[in-house]
Amino acid sequence: MIKTLIFDFGDVFINLNKSNFNKQMYNVFGDISKNQTLLNLLNDYETGNINTEAFVKTLKKYNNSFSEDSIIKLWNSIIADFPYYRVEFLKNLKATSNYKMILLSNTNELHINFIKEHVSFFNEFKSCFDKFYLSHEIKLRKPNKEIFDFVLKSNNICAEETLFIDDTLEHINTASKLNIKTWWLKQNEDITSLVTVKNNLLC
Repeated sequence: MIKTLIFDFGDVFINLNKSNFNKQMYNVFGDISKNQTLLNLLNDYETGNINTEAFVKTLKKYNNSFSEDSIIKLWNSIIADFPYYRVEFLKNLKATSNYKMILLSNTNELHINFIKEHVSFFNEFKSCFDKFYLSHEIKLRKPNKEIFDFVLKSNNICAEETLFIDDTLEHINTASKLNIKTWWLKQNEDITSLVTVKNNLLC
């Protein structure tokens, strides 16, 4: 029996413009996937090991034609819309069930500040969760095993009684290896189908 639900944030609740964002980043900074220094920079920022000022200034070194404001605008362009019906789903789930509800997201300071500024119901959304974990605040990041160990131990929850929902297969695979039940959310699926189409996952 599932007692705890762990949710990702991006492309589970808030929609992301990943394809367009990746194209823009490639045009400005080249193929980041082949640049280990840049990959390390992104990881350090997502895990809160460097602050926003240092992150933006370092990125600027890779393309001096871009201002710091332009880099921030580009960085935040990955964030799309946040359909309110998903918050309504969460509120109803919280009101009609006894699940412990946890958000676990790879989210950095720039992105969460942008969301707080542009999503009027952010606090309403956040209040639906018993715990709200962002990678840059806890200094841990998916898909590393340590972040799942942290959540399980900090909340005294059992892996076999936990359902983890994420749109990234690599994250799902790590959770599965720890005996956490998982739902790999595909593009044609919506989190709101959890208690209808996907209710078998809650057994």
